[in-house]
Amino acid sequence: MKKNKTIFWVATGIIILWEGIMPLSTLLFTPEYVNMGTKPLGYPDYFAQTLIICKALGVFAIAYPKTPATLKEWAYAGLTFNLIFAFISHAYVDQNIGYMLLPLVVLGILAISYVYNRKIQHHG
Repeated sequence: MKKNKTIFWVATGIIILWEGIMPLSTLLFTPEYVNMGTKPLGYPDYFAQTLIICKALGVFAIAYPKTPATLKEWAYAGLTFNLIFAFISHAYVDQNIGYMLLPLVVLGILAISYVYNRKIQHHG
């Protein structure tokens, strides 16, 4: 059980940093860079701010231990959709392999978090 929790928290910690803290700190401390990743893809300026807020809420829902299971499932689903659509956007617009692979790598880490969250819930 301890191994499962360790794997869950390492994977979730990476997701917290990548999908939560980094985007939120950009929004708060360097707002001029908020739409740096979305503008070249053709998204409007407000989309980046909305996406950051949604990511932060999703990450909080995943990381907070007392989040109801259904809400946690929706948070995982929302982050999954975000990463899939990030891959699709890069595949269609700039076709940069690095930009295309990064969301898939993060999606893999999110999947590890999800699987081990389920293992913890079923044994706890």
